[in-house]
Amino acid sequence: MADVTEIEALKASMRGVRRSADALVPVAVKVEGTDPHTDVSEADLDDLQRLTLANAIAAQALRGLVETMLRRRGKLAQDVAEESGAAGIDE
Repeated sequence: MADVTEIEALKASMRGVRRSADALVPVAVKVEGTDPHTDVSEADLDDLQRLTLANAIAAQALRGLVETMLRRRGKLAQDVAEESGAAGIDE
């Protein structure tokens, strides 16, 4: 089996995030159309629970890959240190 390159992994991860976000669209449309004086249906809540979990997992996987790529380049540690300093956080 051939090794997956970093770029192939990035592309696959991006596809996962986009698919999970796209899957939320029909439920988002329903939620947006819900009367504010009513409630969201149980089925829609079940869908939201399932789809938001899938979205969160996909986004976290992409984030982890990007952080790994940045860390390998020596950029992540520098950026984190700069952001911490800007926020007034002492190390």
